[in-house]
Amino acid sequence: MVSLLRTLRSIQRVGLREWWRQMQYICDAKSGTYVGKDQFGNRYYENYNQYEEIPGRHRWVDLAQHNYHASQVPPEWHSWLQHIRESPPHKDPVMLNSSPAWKAVRLSLFLPLSNLTESPQKPWVENLTGTRGAYRPYNTVPPKISAWEPNVTSRS
Repeated sequence: MVSLLRTLRSIQRVGLREWWRQMQYICDAKSGTYVGKDQFGNRYYENYNQYEEIPGRHRWVDLAQHNYHASQVPPEWHSWLQHIRESPPHKDPVMLNSSPAWKAVRLSLFLPLSNLTESPQKPWVENLTGTRGAYRPYNTVPPKISAWEPNVTSRS
């Protein structure tokens, strides 16, 4: 349950409209420092005030889509949200110098190491399980068991 003082403070900081939207979508009144935005429009915040936030819940994401799930957060921001990385991805030197895991690097055995070619970066795609975009395999093999269909002759 959100205290009245915390609610009034949050309304004052983020405004009535944003406060109402937060109550509808995350059921909590949060106000904090804007940290960054990813390629999907998700906004990331943090608040280190110990009197306002529960320890461990001081980093959060405001998702751009309303039917949301965890796979809509890219891996680099997920590592920041879960305290694997201390700095956000756009400020972390390790994340800036490394290539993402989904970026394929093609190596050729016939070319020297100086001629590495990188394929274009594939965009991050959320997990589509349970949606219309989910992968559904199809079968091209005829069934081994067929249902019994009686041969009925007409009576005269």
